[in-house]
Amino acid sequence: MLLHEHQSKKLLGRCGMAVPLGFVYSGEGDLRQSLSSLTFPVMIKAQVLTGGRGKAGAIKTAQTMDEAFVVAAEILAMTVKTAQTHGQGLKVRSVLIEEARKPINELYVSCTIDRSNRAPVLVVSPNGGMDIEETAAKSPDDLLRLPFDPLRGLSDHQCRRAHYFLKAKNVALKETSAMLRGVVKTFFDNDATMVEINPLGVTDSGGFMAMDAKISLDDNALFRHGEWNEFAASGDKNPIELEAARFELNYIKIPGGSIGCMVNGAGLAMGTMDMIDLFGARPANFLDVGGSVSKEAITAAFGILVADPDVRAIFVNIFGGIVKCDLIAEGIVAARSKVDVQVPLIIRLEGTNVEHGWTLLKNSGIPCICEPDFTQAAKEVVRLAGG
Repeated sequence: MLLHEHQSKKLLGRCGMAVPLGFVYSGEGDLRQSLSSLTFPVMIKAQVLTGGRGKAGAIKTAQTMDEAFVVAAEILAMTVKTAQTHGQGLKVRSVLIEEARKPINELYVSCTIDRSNRAPVLVVSPNGGMDIEETAAKSPDDLLRLPFDPLRGLSDHQCRRAHYFLKAKNVALKETSAMLRGVVKTFFDNDATMVEINPLGVTDSGGFMAMDAKISLDDNALFRHGEWNEFAASGDKNPIELEAARFELNYIKIPGGSIGCMVNGAGLAMGTMDMIDLFGARPANFLDVGGSVSKEAITAAFGILVADPDVRAIFVNIFGGIVKCDLIAEGIVAARSKVDVQVPLIIRLEGTNVEHGWTLLKNSGIPCICEPDFTQAAKEVVRLAGG
C-alpha cells in the first residue's frame, strides 16, 4: 500500500522526524482559517500516488493567502499525468498545504529491503531532491548502501559512516544517528517495504526535516494495523482495486494491454503474462484469484475484467491444486449467468478434478473456448484479441 505524502509524514512524525507545519485540504471547510495558522509562503502539493508531481505542475508555491486560494483550486481541478502513470490520469482529490521551508542543503535517505543480501538496507546520498534513479545512473559514488541486521538495527559504526558520507552542514553526529534510527524505526514499526525521504532538509538549527516523503506498507501486515483502514478508505484507490480487495483478489491494472487474465498463483500469472507478450499482445491486468477462491469471488473477478474497456479477450488459466478445477468451472458457469461477457473467453484448466471441470464447462452451453494446452490457449487468446 503506497501512502500519500501527508500520510507518510504522519508516520514519520510519530517516530520523531520533524516535518513542515501544514494541513490537508480537499475543497471543504474554512480554508482561510486553516491558512491563518501558517507562515507564508506556503507549498501546495497535489496528493496523488505518483512521483514527478512538480514537473507535472502539481506542486506550486503561494506567497499570499489570496494566491493560495487560487492555486489550491487550480490543483484540485487537475488530473495529473507523469512518466510513472503510463498515460493514465490521476484525479486530484486533496492537497497538502504546508509552510515553505528553505533548508541549508538537501539530502536523501531511505530504508528498504535488499533482496540480494536478504536484509534491510539503509541508502543515503548527499544529493537530495533528485530522482534516485538519476543519481544511481549518473553518480553511483554518491550513493551509500548499508545493509544491516534487522534484530540489532543500525550499528554506531554505520551511523558514523553515513554521517560523514552525507556531509551535513552544522549537524552533529548525535543528530544524524537519531535521524537514521528514526527512519529505521518507522520502517519496522509500520511493516513498511520502503521509507524514503527526498529531499531530507538540513535546518539552520542543526537538525533535519522531511521536506517530502514516500512510504509503502506491506499489505500482508494489515491484520496487525487497524489504523491502516483510514489510509485504505481515503478515497484515492482505484474503485476496481477496492472491489478486488473486498473478495481477496490480487488485481493490478496494466495500461496498454488488451487481454484480461484470471489465474491462480503469482508464478502462473507472470508466466501467463509472459506467454501473451511472447505471441505479440499485452495483458491488461494481473488478476490472481489465489488458492481459496469461492464462486462469489470468481463472479467478482469476471465483473472486474469485463468492466475494463481495454479488454478485448479474457484468458482463464488455472492450475488446480488447493482450489480444484471443478470448483473453478462451477464458478465460471455461475459468473457467466450474472455477468454479461461480450468478448471471447478462452479457458485452460489443469490439475485436480480437471476432467470433471471440462465436463461441467462443455455441458453448460456457455460460449467459450476450452483449450488444455497452455501454448495453444495463449496463441488463441492473442489471435482473438487482435494481437
